[in-house]
Amino acid sequence: MRHIGYFFTVQENGCNLPFNYIIAPCIHSIFSPLWKANMVFPKKEIENEDDDHFEDAFEEIPIPTTIDLSQSIEESTTGLYLFLSNKFSEALDSLHPLSHKSMYHAIIYGTILVLRAFLTFNEKDIDMANTTIKEVLTTCNSFRRKSSVMNSMSRLIYKHEITVLKEEEIHAELCYAQSLSLKAAVALLKNETLFGFLKAGISFGLSYQIYKDCQELLLHLPNYYSETQKHFAGEIKFGIGTFNLLAALLPPKILPLFNFVGYTTSLELGLALLYEGASSSSINNIICLLALLIYYFYVAVSFGTDKKYKHDIENLLLSYLKKFPKCVFLGFFYGRLSMLKGNFDSAELKFQQCIFLQNEWKQLHHFCYWELMWCFIIQQEWYSAYHYAELLCQQSKWSRASYTYSKAVILTMLPDEFVKSTGEDIKSLFLNVESLKIKVLGHFLPVETFAILKSQRYSSITAWNRAQPVLELMYIWSGFRIMKKRRDLIALWLDLIDKEEEVLQKTPNKEYQLEDMCLMYLLKGLCLKFLCKYWRAELYFHRVIQNEKVIKYDTYLVPYAYYELGLLQYLRGEKNAAIKSINLIKNFKNFSMETRLQFRVHLALQQMTKKK
Repeated sequence: MRHIGYFFTVQENGCNLPFNYIIAPCIHSIFSPLWKANMVFPKKEIENEDDDHFEDAFEEIPIPTTIDLSQSIEESTTGLYLFLSNKFSEALDSLHPLSHKSMYHAIIYGTILVLRAFLTFNEKDIDMANTTIKEVLTTCNSFRRKSSVMNSMSRLIYKHEITVLKEEEIHAELCYAQSLSLKAAVALLKNETLFGFLKAGISFGLSYQIYKDCQELLLHLPNYYSETQKHFAGEIKFGIGTFNLLAALLPPKILPLFNFVGYTTSLELGLALLYEGASSSSINNIICLLALLIYYFYVAVSFGTDKKYKHDIENLLLSYLKKFPKCVFLGFFYGRLSMLKGNFDSAELKFQQCIFLQNEWKQLHHFCYWELMWCFIIQQEWYSAYHYAELLCQQSKWSRASYTYSKAVILTMLPDEFVKSTGEDIKSLFLNVESLKIKVLGHFLPVETFAILKSQRYSSITAWNRAQPVLELMYIWSGFRIMKKRRDLIALWLDLIDKEEEVLQKTPNKEYQLEDMCLMYLLKGLCLKFLCKYWRAELYFHRVIQNEKVIKYDTYLVPYAYYELGLLQYLRGEKNAAIKSINLIKNFKNFSMETRLQFRVHLALQQMTKKK
């Protein structure tokens, strides 16, 4: 067989013969007999062997009418690998033709489109994702067992009659469950009202119940039930693991909205299942890995208790990078890992590489711009930080209020001459923040609301000789936690806090003097904690708490001081004192970034009260 262009022709005895069939173009060069049988072109008799004979090429490549489960998994994996090689359009093109005939083609195709909708926030992409997921549900449902009250999956499992279930029917249940989760995600994106939340909650609840049934079914299947069993097990680990992770992160009062009532969930179980799934060779292993990376590199950093995580995430990520060295998603997370390890030069290089790896989904550039901006803010390289803040303001639609506020804050740290050369006016930037706020899932973003409040105050300042805005920005975006492994950078910021404290004492602002000083105490305590000077850090946290009755404006400072004090006590092994400090936060209401702190309190108490 010889390759010519996109086609393969048959050779026999070293000579090209007039062809009897041509195999349609495909990623794979090795085909199963069933696939070849379905893809054969009609034969045509040759009247005269001495004359050359030609046939017109087909304008459209025939699509197989049927495809078995093993082929479905194998060939949809090809589409997934194209996606992980940054060939997004090619991946969609390879998956779409069979997305109505193969459940795995359908689910991967739908997942990519939903991801694109979340990245772009474009109405056209959201509508396309919504329409596609409905089609995916139909495709997956067509492979499911036609159930009734008497032969539902739950009843068959209960009666130990699983032998009547076909292999395709078992996999169809999982694909259908995953489709329901995607439907719920699109519903939240498309309809941000209470009705949208309720619809999403119903879909999430049904999805989770199917995953639970399949988990029970797996226990009754014999080992090596089939070659596809590893994929079935991997999908269950992804589904149950993800639901456990999400349910553990959500405060109890929010769980009813997602129809998780009555289910016992565990953060540790969720992470363990996702790690097992990511370590396997199932089709969902990469999705399990991405879920773990998001949790460990973002959620745990912003909302965690500063405890080390159990799983060897770094080596797991490196093993995938060996397989997909140019994958922009994996490269991005490796850059983030470098940041968290304090290797900011390495992180900057990796993010720059990710920008040049692909240009099709430009929204992925914006992730890199954001992280690069923070790399330079943390190192106090203000010119470079401004460059990426400006790129975000110009190109990204996700949170223009946050980008504009960040740019204005960065400019306060730069010389007046440079600010004039940019044509920017800091006061105008602050005043413009409120007009750029957006709603996500029916609510204004807490960080945008905070930025608006601060912008109203800072817009009245005419001459900048203060570092307070950037210190506050560092705190609300967990900048101090990101650089905690770099004692030299912590010392650099502690020096900036000391200088700011001197400025406040020399030129006090009567209206905000107390709040400004309490912010310095809070940040100084945080820096001292990361320098392992726990006793001094605790003193500064208590200084903030002692001013609870007299703080008028920045009322968030006291509950956040209690939170930092509780984490400090937990690190020192004072578990009971830590739980008491964290519980005191529940007495505070209606302060800035309250929702964010509620999530942190929920996770902290979960960690502190769990049984060993």
